[in-house]
Amino acid sequence: MKQRVAVCIMGPTAVGKTDAALALADLTDVDLISVDSAMVYRHMDIGTAKPGVEVLARYPHALINVREPTEPFSAADFLTGADAAVASALNRGRTPVLVGGSMLYFKAFRDGLSTLPSADPATRSAIGARAARTGWKTLHDELARIDPAAATRIHPNDPQRIQRALEVFHLSGMPISQWWSTSTARSARQRLDCGLVEIALSSNEHLATRIADRFDAMLERGLVDEVARLRAMPGLDLSKPSMRAVGYRQVWRHLDGDLDSNEMRRQAVSATRQLARRQATWLRSWRDLRSIEGPPTESARRILQFLDQASTIDRL
Repeated sequence: MKQRVAVCIMGPTAVGKTDAALALADLTDVDLISVDSAMVYRHMDIGTAKPGVEVLARYPHALINVREPTEPFSAADFLTGADAAVASALNRGRTPVLVGGSMLYFKAFRDGLSTLPSADPATRSAIGARAARTGWKTLHDELARIDPAAATRIHPNDPQRIQRALEVFHLSGMPISQWWSTSTARSARQRLDCGLVEIALSSNEHLATRIADRFDAMLERGLVDEVARLRAMPGLDLSKPSMRAVGYRQVWRHLDGDLDSNEMRRQAVSATRQLARRQATWLRSWRDLRSIEGPPTESARRILQFLDQASTIDRL
């Protein structure tokens, strides 16, 4: 019986994960599934480094352009969509390839999600109001007292996760880290041999240069105009999860007149580097992670070698 295999292509932002996935699609029958919490949003193309229309037409990706920027998208939403896309691929004899940099989504796919208390608008609003008065750093300090394990994993500059952790504690009386420890494995993980591949670069300095160069290219392609169009959308403001994507907040503040163009660029590049460091921290905690470095075609061939070892794959 043919073994059912999925591949997870992960890595810090700007290392070339999408290029490796596209090269792999040229070598064998795969279905690409995006694991990116920003690419799910329509109209957010340049700042998310989303593949272009022509690329997506040739290499379709599940879970790209599935929400409006005013709408929420959770890890549970990701799992629902990923499970459906994986099942579709397997039913057609194709290999699911999950590619992206949202490490929380990858962890949810591999390990499952806890059955956390449902969101409570009143509690969430109260926490947001407190943050507006005292700052998210103060609330992160509060979380560190309540739940040191969660505070270690949640960055002080991650208001969405700080808010959720405090909300869960106030609703249930139990720290969110305890809820995490009771997570149930997903059926997708039970039915798959999931190969974990990290696309890596030779040095942090090389990655830092790529991040800066990529942001400059985004500006040249019209990122400021893209954010200006988003600002005109009814119901969209900086409180929405979509606008927490790196780069968008800084450009929005530039358009508000809070940052000049040089400071906007500096803060955006710095925020992206911080994101890459957090992603690298996640990656160091994963066991059985195969690190691959090299041009996209070479990376794809090495991934294909893994697939050939794990399962019988009919090549194109």
